[in-house]
Amino acid sequence: MFRAKPTKSRGPVVALLAAASLVLAVSGCGVDRITPGEARSKAAAADGKGGEAAKGGKAGASGPVDCATAKCIALTFDAGPGEDTPRLLDVLKEKQVPATFFLLGRKHVDRYPEVVKRIADEGHEVANHTWTHRILTDLEAGDVREELSRTQDAIERITGRRPTLMRPPQGRTDDTVSEVSRELGLAQILWSVTAKDYSTTDSALIRQRVLDGAKGDGIILLHDIYDGTVPAVPGIIDELQRRGFTFVTVPQLLAPGSAEPGVVYRP
Repeated sequence: MFRAKPTKSRGPVVALLAAASLVLAVSGCGVDRITPGEARSKAAAADGKGGEAAKGGKAGASGPVDCATAKCIALTFDAGPGEDTPRLLDVLKEKQVPATFFLLGRKHVDRYPEVVKRIADEGHEVANHTWTHRILTDLEAGDVREELSRTQDAIERITGRRPTLMRPPQGRTDDTVSEVSRELGLAQILWSVTAKDYSTTDSALIRQRVLDGAKGDGIILLHDIYDGTVPAVPGIIDELQRRGFTFVTVPQLLAPGSAEPGVVYRP
């Protein structure tokens, strides 16, 4: 089911990304799963405040957001940065929308360090999508640790901060992946809707697929390395805002809770 990008190639990782619309594959009973709403409720119950607004909105956000009452949605981008990411950042800045970027290490973070720094400097959440996009459930613990640690180190060198979120390739996780993620301080973030933008350059189709699947507390999965994706983003933002959605980063979606290392978050 792997498919190459319809137009210009972005390297060998393209074929691996083609399965990114797969649902979560969990094996073993030790993998914790929680929704954003459950994360908020758990935190509210623990502090007895019954729902506290997220603190300190990211740059581009309209200020603190309480996703227990607002219709929040998180826009996320996988497998970058790439040559189109600066244009995407221009769109997000113009529309004052925060996003979460799950970055690949090899040929992405190490190729575009200035873009990684810009993502962080403009207030977006910088997260981990492994070094080479290997399927983590196929690996031994040491190799899982290598895939995640190399990207952690590279991002920290550029931004001064280690990510606290990661997205396993294809959404595939298990007990071993969760344990290594816990050791490295990484929560696992999945998604509720994807446009399958690896399979088409039709921006209108990408836009419609996202809009059809959008829901409150949702997490949108897109890739800023495909030709049709970035041109679709302005229309996605405009229509979802018209429908009353508030765009937030993944940490804002979970607030007042915080992402717990090793736990899988899935709307």
